[in-house]
Amino acid sequence: MLRHIPNALCVFRMLLVVPIAVLLARAEYWATLWVFAIAAATDGLDGFLAKRFDWTSELGKILDPLADKLLLVSVFLTLALLGHVPLWLAATAIARDLIITGGAIAYNYLYGYPNGRPTPVSKLNTFCQIAYLLLVVGAAALERPAEPVLTALGALVFVTTVVSG
Repeated sequence: MLRHIPNALCVFRMLLVVPIAVLLARAEYWATLWVFAIAAATDGLDGFLAKRFDWTSELGKILDPLADKLLLVSVFLTLALLGHVPLWLAATAIARDLIITGGAIAYNYLYGYPNGRPTPVSKLNTFCQIAYLLLVVGAAALERPAEPVLTALGALVFVTTVVSG
């Protein structure tokens, strides 16, 4: 029973996508910050539990990246539409995920299930994207722009997104 916790955390993360988007659309940034932080924490926790206790599964290999992509794409898109994230940065992050997903689907169709693992750069990219988006939402919640930090972290997100894609 416990071995299903990582998959349950992935499903929970996916279920948080809609409330996060709604909270952002309503400009409820403090609530968004908390819910998004919880969703982000589940990303690290599910991977830790799966590896630490050998609770990995074929379903988890699909759910985890899917949950990450749904969460990050929805937050990037919503924040870009609200004017909090540069459109070019959101488009880069979203395009990367679409290309990776499309490539995985094509590979699966042609050759079978891809057995690849995320690279260290890809993991760094996910971490940077989450940190950047948390900072953007936090700046909106505080009603204080954090331009120098956001610009620097946004540049790092762009570079890691391009390199990891």
